[in-house]
Amino acid sequence: MYVRGMTFIDEYKPRHLTLTPESPTFWRVTFDNPPVNVIDAEMMGDLKVLLTELEQNETVNVVLFDSADPDFYLAHYDLAGDPSIAEALPSATGYPAWVDITVRISKLPQVTISAIRGIARGAGSEFVLATDIRFASVEKAILGQMEVGFTAVAGGGAGGRLPALVGRGRAFEILLGGDDFDGALAERYGYVNRAVPDAEFEAFVDAYATRVSNWDHRALGEIKGFINKYTRLPDEEFLLHSDAFWGAAARPEFQSVAAQLFDNGLQQKSPLEYHLGEEIAKIKPAAGK
Repeated sequence: MYVRGMTFIDEYKPRHLTLTPESPTFWRVTFDNPPVNVIDAEMMGDLKVLLTELEQNETVNVVLFDSADPDFYLAHYDLAGDPSIAEALPSATGYPAWVDITVRISKLPQVTISAIRGIARGAGSEFVLATDIRFASVEKAILGQMEVGFTAVAGGGAGGRLPALVGRGRAFEILLGGDDFDGALAERYGYVNRAVPDAEFEAFVDAYATRVSNWDHRALGEIKGFINKYTRLPDEEFLLHSDAFWGAAARPEFQSVAAQLFDNGLQQKSPLEYHLGEEIAKIKPAAGK
């Protein structure tokens, strides 16, 4: 099986992430889409190809997702791109592009770990919520769901995944407030598994991923199967979130907020992007017609 995997590694040429086989059972995926690691159609295409391989791979036990940018893990969905390009990508589930990715990540046979060192907002937060385990740097991690500031709901399933992790009241707090959560508070709420001091972060995450990758593949799969059975929503529930988001995105209020944010540095390494959870509350949408 690993021979086939090595062929994939040799042939896989992603543009906005890199794949590093740390061992036959431990793969590292590093997001790298400057300037702020937005989730665009090309990155989604890269992920879909990787997911297709992992869904069939019986050797890899752990996939660790980290970032080449210590300030931005995954900033958010690309709001400057044409969504029809992402929607034209193959969808193994038949669901919209981002739902296809997050649902498939949540069902992979491998243990998936997010190593959050930097900002993960919006779809970036939804990505880490779809993985099995989330570790955060105390000093560098920022998580948040700011969609309410766009007059929208989170479209990738945050409203379906957060309650099981943080509870009903805190899920409301996160989604209705639209503010940022640092690593320490995210750990206290259950948004992430553990917050680790940044100086120790890489060593801790690598050691944990390596330890798990050495266990029996079948045992890991069976453990994941039972936990998923009792904690995951039916896949089709996430379509409702996607439909609500894209319905909001078509409204003038959403477009007004997005235009004002782009004027102030959205999707650039700007003060606004670093402090989006705070800054979005200052934007007032134009009234709908």
